Amino acid sequence: MKKKILIAALTGVGILLSSVGGNSRALAAEPIPAPAPAVATVNADPALWVIMDEDTTIYLLGTIHILKDNVKWFDGGVKAAYDASSELVIEADISNAAAAATAMIQRGTDPDGPPLSEKLGSDAPAYQDILKTYGIPAPALEKFKPWLVALTLQSLPLIKTGANAESGVETVLISASKKDGKTLATLETEDGQIAILDGLSEAVQMKYLRSAIAQMPAMAALTDELVSSWATGDPAQLGELTAKMTDVPELEKVLLNDRNSRWADWVEKRMAKPGTVFMAVGAGHLAGKNSVQEKLKAKKLIATRIPS
Repeated sequence: MKKKILIAALTGVGILLSSVGGNSRALAAEPIPAPAPAVATVNADPALWVIMDEDTTIYLLGTIHILKDNVKWFDGGVKAAYDASSELVIEADISNAAAAATAMIQRGTDPDGPPLSEKLGSDAPAYQDILKTYGIPAPALEKFKPWLVALTLQSLPLIKTGANAESGVETVLISASKKDGKTLATLETEDGQIAILDGLSEAVQMKYLRSAIAQMPAMAALTDELVSSWATGDPAQLGELTAKMTDVPELEKVLLNDRNSRWADWVEKRMAKPGTVFMAVGAGHLAGKNSVQEKLKAKKLIATRIPS
């Protein structure tokens, strides 16, 4: 079961994880422990691909939605590809994280259902220990649906390391695109992303939450491994991470496989229109046997790795 629960950080439902990352006080009703001071700059070279024909170029970058301030990635080949593009395409517009967090709480609350601790049964003690570790009172999350609690738990170790949505790849790109006057397009909507998890059955949501609880003791180390794999441009290792997510296949289907298929369809259609596009999606979508690139290959569209 090791590493499966990194699914949200790897694939990110961008709005969801970024919103939780930026609004944990609203979700948990308590301050998160202060992050450690920033350390020396980390130079990252995330993997970058290009799909080209006679009059269309689409650059493809894998992203991490929440990062530390000291990670430097927007330079070199990535910056050159961005500069060459007139259009930025991302999963969803995360620029209004506060509104997204409010929508998540509205959709993710179950006022009439049994308390979450009651649903957890034998897993309740481990869950309560996690809340104590992060200074979160149990009543704050008792009426949340399991998917929202799982997502919140996943964000806590990231935030404790100093990672934040403001330093995440999408936030940086959105800010740059507005400054540079580039067209901004999205593959999904805020409501659509929330509906992905909210549409899971109660049983699947509970599987997701139990996995999150089980992985919390190792989450900090796993997060470091994830960011390191992204920063060194190692999609093979990222593919191994996503391949571990077999205990919640329903989650993998809706967060990875189904969305990758839709995005490959989008790329295929966009290739029929001239222009240069910079497309940035969660790094987990660009790794493994069901990646966007593999689905493009089935359409006879080849994504070629280029220097970043």
